[in-house]
Amino acid sequence: MGRTGRPRTYHPDRPATNAELQRAFRQRRTAELARFRQQLATKVYHRSQRADWETPPEVFEPLDQEFHFTLDVCATAATTKCPRFFAPEDNGLAQDWGTDTCWMNPPYGRDIGRWLQKAYVSSQAGATVVALVPSRTGTSWWHAWIAGKGEVRLRQGRIKFVGALYPAGFDSVAVIYRPPW
Repeated sequence: MGRTGRPRTYHPDRPATNAELQRAFRQRRTAELARFRQQLATKVYHRSQRADWETPPEVFEPLDQEFHFTLDVCATAATTKCPRFFAPEDNGLAQDWGTDTCWMNPPYGRDIGRWLQKAYVSSQAGATVVALVPSRTGTSWWHAWIAGKGEVRLRQGRIKFVGALYPAGFDSVAVIYRPPW
């Protein structure tokens, strides 16, 4: 005759045997390692919590002495380099840049290609635009709107933007778009 008594019950969230505990541990470890591998494969080296970094005077002033800027197309009241500027609420992408000599330090996020397209199109309409952008020659926006369309001036050293604790983690260039005439 077999044993009688209360049947063994298992908590639904807790494995009952050592083999089940080990299997659950291996599954969690495998999932965690896969997540870490994915993070390493898609690591972003140049991430910033801000998009409104101000250009330092030592970068802006030599260019201003050469071009005499009249309009800052990507600025805030705190970061503007010119008396006339387009703030984020003005949406510089939607404005006509006319025949001004424009300074542009665009946000270095997903819209940088749109800003460079606007700079190139505005230059074809009569504006002179000088853009300070990261030197990322392998990107689609570089090949679409800089290569063969603008004059690229290389810079030595990395820029430490106003308010930043450290220099940027990338090299920068000045791209100059001039009217066709």
